[in-house]
Amino acid sequence: MAPKQTSVKANGHKRFLPDNEILPSESEHSDATSGDEQPETEWKGFDGESGSEDEEDDVDVIMDEPELAPKDESEEELEKLVFGDSAGFKEGLKTFSLNANRGFAYSLEEDNDEDEGALENIADDNLFFFDSGPAATPAGTLAISKVVEDEDDEADKPAWEDSDDDRLVVSLASVPRLRKLRETEEDDVVSGKEYVRRLRKQYQRLYAQPEWAIQASGKSKRKRRAGDIRDSEESGSDMDVDKDDDLSTQPLARLLQDANLLARTSTGPMKRRKLQAGTVDIQRLKDVAGKGPSAITSLSFHPSYPLLLSSGPSSRLSLHHISPSAPTNPNPLLTSLHIKHTPLTTTAFHPSASDSRIFLSARRRYFHIWDLTTGSIEKVTRVYGHQHEQRTMEHFSLSPNGKYMALRGSSKKGGGVINILDAYTLQWVTQVRVESRGGVADFAWWGDGNGLTIAGKNGEVTEWSAKEQRVLARWNDQGAVGTTTISLGGLSGKDGWIGGDRWVAVGSSSGIVNIYDRRVWSEVTTAAPQDSSIDANHGLLRNPEPTKTFEHLTTPISHLNFSPDGQILAMASRWKHSAMRLVHLPSCTVFKNWPTDKTPLGRISAVAWGRPSKEEEKEGSVALLAVGSETGRIRLWEVRG
Repeated sequence: MAPKQTSVKANGHKRFLPDNEILPSESEHSDATSGDEQPETEWKGFDGESGSEDEEDDVDVIMDEPELAPKDESEEELEKLVFGDSAGFKEGLKTFSLNANRGFAYSLEEDNDEDEGALENIADDNLFFFDSGPAATPAGTLAISKVVEDEDDEADKPAWEDSDDDRLVVSLASVPRLRKLRETEEDDVVSGKEYVRRLRKQYQRLYAQPEWAIQASGKSKRKRRAGDIRDSEESGSDMDVDKDDDLSTQPLARLLQDANLLARTSTGPMKRRKLQAGTVDIQRLKDVAGKGPSAITSLSFHPSYPLLLSSGPSSRLSLHHISPSAPTNPNPLLTSLHIKHTPLTTTAFHPSASDSRIFLSARRRYFHIWDLTTGSIEKVTRVYGHQHEQRTMEHFSLSPNGKYMALRGSSKKGGGVINILDAYTLQWVTQVRVESRGGVADFAWWGDGNGLTIAGKNGEVTEWSAKEQRVLARWNDQGAVGTTTISLGGLSGKDGWIGGDRWVAVGSSSGIVNIYDRRVWSEVTTAAPQDSSIDANHGLLRNPEPTKTFEHLTTPISHLNFSPDGQILAMASRWKHSAMRLVHLPSCTVFKNWPTDKTPLGRISAVAWGRPSKEEEKEGSVALLAVGSETGRIRLWEVRG
C-alpha cells in the first residue's frame, strides 16, 4: 500500500514531505545538524524555488497515517448499547404498544393468526378488565334530584366538565358527612352534577367570595364595595363596608317587611306599675344571640320598634328583632354591618321616634351615621376648628330630645373638654370645658335634653345648660376616689329645673356607688332661702349628702343604668364575674333575690334597658333588661310588676 501524504506543522511552518521521505526522529535531526550538510531534496508539489531561511512560509507536511486495528466483539457490543443501531430500532418498532397499561403489545407486522399465537402465554389478568359502570343504587324508595340548570352567562360556566358525572350516582343519607347537603329529610340519591352543585353551594355558604375575585370578575366598578347582602331567615344579611367607600346598605323598609311582626313599642306615657322593695319578679327570656366574635361593648334599644343594636371590637354592628315569644326563631338577627378596621366602641339609635339613624364610633378620628330609611351611610371625619381637641370620637352621647350630639374630647390639659354638635347638620355648636384634674370621667344628658351633667375624675360634678350655653352649678361627690361613671333617671316633678331628673348615681373606681335625690335638694333650697352660696350655685348644695351609698361591688364601676320608669338602677362592674346588682327606687335598697349564684351573667361589658310593647305592658311587663358579656353573648330578662 502506498504511503499517504500527510501535512505536518513544525515550528510554525507547514512542509510537504516527498512520498519516499520519512520524517527523521529528533535524535537523527540533531546528528544531521551537527554533521555534514544534507543533500538538497526535491520537494513534491512545488514548481518554484524554495524561500530563503529568513522567510517564514506555511508548508504542509505529508506523513504516513497508521492503519486502525479492527474492533473486537466487546467494543462492538458497547458501541451498540451506547449509540444503538438500525436493527435494534426496527425491532423496537415491532414491539411498540400504544396502550402502556395493557400487559401485552400489539405487533405492527403480524397478522391476526400470529397475534392469537402470541397471546397464548399471557395471563388472563392482563387480557381483560372489568367496567363496573355507575355505583349501585341503595335499596329503598329514593328519588333522584334533578339538576338545576344555571342561568348564568357563558363566562360563568366551568371551563371543564366531566362526562362521567352523568353516570355517577351519590347517596347523601348513607354517608354521615354528606347529610348536610340534603334539602329535605327524604332527599337521598342525587346525580353527579347535582352532587357537584350542592358541594359548590355549601362551600360558598361557608366561605364568602374574596374581594380579589370580585374585582377580577369585573362585577364591581369600585375598587372596594359594600359586601353582598344575603337574605337569610337565620342570620339576616351581612354588609362589609370599607371606610373609604361610597357606603350604602339596604333601607329599613326591606328590613321591616312584616309590619305585623314588628309592632311598635309603647312610646306614650307608661302606666306606672309600682315595684315592691326586697324582691323583684324577673324572668329570663331567650338569648338574643349566640356566642359572638368579640365582646359586646355597646347595647341600645330602638325608641319605637322592638329592635336591639349591639356592637363590639370585631367591627361588626348587629340589628336584632326582639321577639322572645316566637316559637321557631326567637330574637332573630335582621342584619349586620361590618366596617373594616373600625373596632366599634359606642353605637346608639337616634332617640327621636321619627329619625331612623344609627350613630357608630370607634377609637378613630371619624364616626359613621347609618340611615335605616334610605340605607345610606355617612362618614364624618373631623370637627372643624377642634381637631387637636377631638383626636378620637369613641365616646359620644345623643340628647334625649334628639337635637345634640356630645363628644368627649381627648385633650386633658387644664381639665376636660366636651364638644357639642348639631345632631342633624353635624356642625359644631359649642364647647364645654370643665376644670377637673385628670379630665372628664363621664357625662349624662338631662332628661329634657337641654343640658349635661359632667363628672370629672376628681369627683367634681358640673351642671351645664345647653340653652344658656354656660355652667349653672358645680358640686362635689362625697368621698369620691377616682370617679368612673355617672347616670341620671326618674322624674323630680319640677320640669325645667336641671332637666327634671330626680336621681343622680355616681360610681367610683373603688366599687362604691353614691345616689342623690334632687327632690331633696329642692326642699333644702326652699327651707334655706337666705343662703347666698346656694343661690349662687343655681339652688344646689356644693357638698350634698348622698341619699344612699352602695358598697356591694368591690371592683371599679363600669355601668350605671336607670330603667325607663326610674324604678330600678342597674349597677355593674366588668372587672369581676357576675358583678351586678339591681337597686329598687325610691327605697334605695338592693333586690335580694337577683342575681343568684346560677345567674349566667359572666363578665358584664354592656347593659341596656328597653320598654316593652303595648301588649306586654298590659300583661304586667315593666321593662326589658339586656346584658352583654365579654364572650359575645347577649342575655335578656323581663321585669314584671
